[in-house]
Amino acid sequence: MDFGSTFTKAVLVDLAEGCIVASASHRTTIESDVLDGYDACLAALVAQNPRAATAEVLACSSAGGGLRIAVVGNEELVTAEAGRRVALSSGGKVVRVVAMADGGLADLNDPDVVLLTGGTDGGNREVLLEAAEQLAHAWTGPVVVAGNVEAQADVAAILADNPHVLADNVVPRIGVLAPESARAAIREMFLAHVIGGKHLSTRADFTAMVRGATPDVVLTGVELLARGAGDVVVVDVGGATTDVHSVVDLDPDSVGREVVATTRVTRTVEGDLGMRWSAVTTVADLPELAGAAQRRHDDPGFLPDTDEERDADEAIARAAVGTALRRHAGRAKVVVGPDGRVVERTGKDLREVDLLVGSGGVLRNGRPGVADRVLAGSTGEVAGGWQLPRSPRVVVDADYVLAAAGLLADEHPEAAYRLAMTLAAPTAG
Repeated sequence: MDFGSTFTKAVLVDLAEGCIVASASHRTTIESDVLDGYDACLAALVAQNPRAATAEVLACSSAGGGLRIAVVGNEELVTAEAGRRVALSSGGKVVRVVAMADGGLADLNDPDVVLLTGGTDGGNREVLLEAAEQLAHAWTGPVVVAGNVEAQADVAAILADNPHVLADNVVPRIGVLAPESARAAIREMFLAHVIGGKHLSTRADFTAMVRGATPDVVLTGVELLARGAGDVVVVDVGGATTDVHSVVDLDPDSVGREVVATTRVTRTVEGDLGMRWSAVTTVADLPELAGAAQRRHDDPGFLPDTDEERDADEAIARAAVGTALRRHAGRAKVVVGPDGRVVERTGKDLREVDLLVGSGGVLRNGRPGVADRVLAGSTGEVAGGWQLPRSPRVVVDADYVLAAAGLLADEHPEAAYRLAMTLAAPTAG
């Protein structure tokens, strides 16, 4: 079950076979009670397969704006940047990044959780302690502490009045990024303090169902898929954001060159690219789509009912996907320096990706061939040095497989893996 900001989606999974046997969706009703959508989906599933009535319920949620994270670090290019990357991989939308070295703590933009980083293990303790002191005066909500482990006991005392969790340092030493412990701690805070705090339902069973933020759960599903399918990139086009998840083996020659290391598993969230709330900024350079984008921004529930409007939806999606993939992948360019001609790269090199998965309502519910049209210009040999997938197999996650696999991963790992791998089957998509 995935509680979204506009739709609730549900699937029934046969654990023995690792396959989906029924699916349903219903408009999410966050104005009243988010579980109204759950009730409608459950009834639809039971009508398709009676086993749904007694099945275990596992859910993820991005309703009510999802998980909003502010990152507080020391230097902009080291611990603050590391925290930003970890927050994104944890399923959050980063609403503020504060580098204490640039002048101290300022407005946090009303996050759900603050991720506090600073210092390498055994290094300068004062930067983390000073940040904690300022944070304790500026913020009363949940904090995940993922900085210098030798200072964390003192940080915990400073943050005694804040709900907080101590995690391993995201930058234990320069050139190393260790996201796993902080990612788990953010998930813990999301479940303990964010889900119930959004008041999306008056029924206690809502908080019992939810196991994580939807993007975090989906990324777990992507990792499972990559385990059997090789390098994978997923682009998910939503109403407010376009998310890109990638699991790509790194070039060993590039590892260790950065102050904050690149990781095999990466997620980026583009908050200015989307089909409804962010449609206007998505097509800022395409004036011919300005009117269509404004209609969608003003009416996020808009559903195209003519070929002209469906064409406009696909064009907006094509712009969102193209920009999001380019930002994630970066580009390669030749520069001349003291050592002669060298290739400089930014972003995540996706050129050898084996499988490209499209996700989002515009792809799931579109006309035949929609994926090819939306992805036009985002694969193959693309001018400008962009490190985009050269010849991936393209599939659409039409049945919400990745979210379901991610939800099953902890308790039913074999079923989760088999389910994820259905996207790699020759007939998938």
